[in-house]
Amino acid sequence: MKFAVIGGTGLIGSRVVEILDEAGHQAVPHSPATGVDLVTGQGVEEAVAGVDVVINLTNSPTFGETSPAFFRTSMDNLLAASAKGGVGHFVILSVVGVDQVPELDYYRAKMLQEDILKAGPIPYSIVRATQFMEFVEAILSWTTDGETVRLPRTPLQPIAAADVSRVVAEVAAGTPLNGVLDIAGPDVYPLDEIGRLTLAAKGDGRSVITNDSAGMYAVVHGDVLTAGDNARIAPTHYTDWLS
Repeated sequence: MKFAVIGGTGLIGSRVVEILDEAGHQAVPHSPATGVDLVTGQGVEEAVAGVDVVINLTNSPTFGETSPAFFRTSMDNLLAASAKGGVGHFVILSVVGVDQVPELDYYRAKMLQEDILKAGPIPYSIVRATQFMEFVEAILSWTTDGETVRLPRTPLQPIAAADVSRVVAEVAAGTPLNGVLDIAGPDVYPLDEIGRLTLAAKGDGRSVITNDSAGMYAVVHGDVLTAGDNARIAPTHYTDWLS
């Protein structure tokens, strides 16, 4: 099969390309660096012409109020080009709990992306993942003040990017779900505990103070960002990944 991997040079995309190629498929990575711009439409029709599956792993430049406009424009351009090119399966990567946190601009934007795909003309699959392990350090940086990191007790279920990539590649090579698959890591931790585990493993001298009003995840109530009963649980434990 032939795949167009939009955002194919990023953290997930580069791994998905490698996995699909190793399985004997032809996966072509696309990004602004290769001349494909989803906002202007430049190079989009050429990127998806004659492919069996489009995998859209692009992300908005910001997580704020401009992110909905990015996803609307990029999805409209990519879906139109895919329909014209005869694409038979369209895959996106989304976020577990994306429909449960309307307070966050970025989550509303990802929900918009999902809705546009569901209403479109192409059979689709949506893979929703929990928070990537690779992004934990960035989360800590948002609320660091000197030697102190303020974090809420929001429950998270971190997943390794390698595990996400394997599932995305598997779903993309299969029959369209015309629905959503949730995936998550095997362990649930409060975010403040994730912070302490991370700093200890890295020999980082900063200390974590529990503060339920600190940072982006402070607006999240309950365990909506953790996996439900029907989710697929990935094998990599966070403590093993840290080591």
